[in-house]
Amino acid sequence: MNTQKSQALFEKAKKIIPGGVNSPVRAFKHVGRNPIYFERGQGAFLYDVDGNSYVDFCASFGPLILGHSHPSIVSALVEQASKATTFGACHEKEVLLAELILKGYPYLNQVRLLNSGTEAVMTAIRIARGATRRSKILKFEGCYHGHSDGLLAKSGSGVAELAESSSKGVPDSIVSETVIARFDSITSIEKAFKQYGKEIAAVILEPIPANEGLWIPLQAHLEEICMLARLHGALIIFDEVISGFRVGLLGATGHFNLKPDLVTVGKIVGGGLPLAACLGTQSVMAEVAPIGPVYQAGTLSGNPLATAAGIAVLTELFSKPPYEILEKRTRRFIGRLKEEVLPQWDFVQMGSIFWMSPSKLTGAFPPVISSEDKKGYANFFGAALEAGAYFAPSPFEVSFVSVAHTDDVLDEMVEKLKKCRQ
Repeated sequence: MNTQKSQALFEKAKKIIPGGVNSPVRAFKHVGRNPIYFERGQGAFLYDVDGNSYVDFCASFGPLILGHSHPSIVSALVEQASKATTFGACHEKEVLLAELILKGYPYLNQVRLLNSGTEAVMTAIRIARGATRRSKILKFEGCYHGHSDGLLAKSGSGVAELAESSSKGVPDSIVSETVIARFDSITSIEKAFKQYGKEIAAVILEPIPANEGLWIPLQAHLEEICMLARLHGALIIFDEVISGFRVGLLGATGHFNLKPDLVTVGKIVGGGLPLAACLGTQSVMAEVAPIGPVYQAGTLSGNPLATAAGIAVLTELFSKPPYEILEKRTRRFIGRLKEEVLPQWDFVQMGSIFWMSPSKLTGAFPPVISSEDKKGYANFFGAALEAGAYFAPSPFEVSFVSVAHTDDVLDEMVEKLKKCRQ
């Protein structure tokens, strides 16, 4: 596989961009390679600057549920770009997109549009603190909620201890307001509430954690966490930046039939453009400026290009829900991978999301990913690239199947992967 142009671009980038990349996982350090530079995408396929093609299972880490360059999204962007790319002011499409997002979360009343999942979560936490007049946040090991200071935290000396910073540049005084517990342990969560219950403004969680492997909690487990939060006067924030409109039209909250106070969504709702949203109940969102004292602002929030793309993808999903066929197609594909390509590996699936583990999973969360597992994934990643498959360049990340991944595309990919593993 020729990657000469990609290598030249990376050498140039390293001189002018930190590490040569604008997001760390793109550096390919987890897979022991240099990054690939892509030029275009179409349907289920990516094409790099050297002319190589790949079936894309990374899907820009989730947004591309309809595949690359879907005609309805392209048409919406071309039409909007001919009118305006940004206003920094109110426009109709932000209202239309907010209405569509709320169709998936009918128990919530209002939406604030933002530019990224990180920003949406940061806003939800600020709203929760403003509404409860409390300062601490309870989060769980293995759940990623963006790179805002208070959430770049790891557990301290013991379970349910105050957090320690997981990044330089984040003061201890900020992460001291974050409490860490184990998601898979009610005992750990109870201990956290016993110690800090009167100070905890909100519990934030991925209802389907998909940033450190993939873990599917039991409904009763999530219900117990919500009950504990309510008992102690804390709000509940569901981070559905990945799962929102990916696992179904009603997201993970609908799947589990739960009603958190705040939900953050992103990725799919922007149709592949930078857009996210914070949703909440009427009473909680009344805290947000300009009607309340919790400040949040953004020049490009609700940008007309991003809202046009979001409207296009959500309209497509509501008019022709693809979830049943995506679930079956994904199950069939990973079944063949397990049987014919990676028989020693474990697979976890939720709808069109799947995760591959080189070793047997114990059911604990977060999972233990050993150095041998990392090496095994790196070897598979390299072989898959040679076979024309692009998976996420990290053993921690999940993979995705889109509407454009037909059974024919997936079957052909299995045959190619079989040959490269022989």
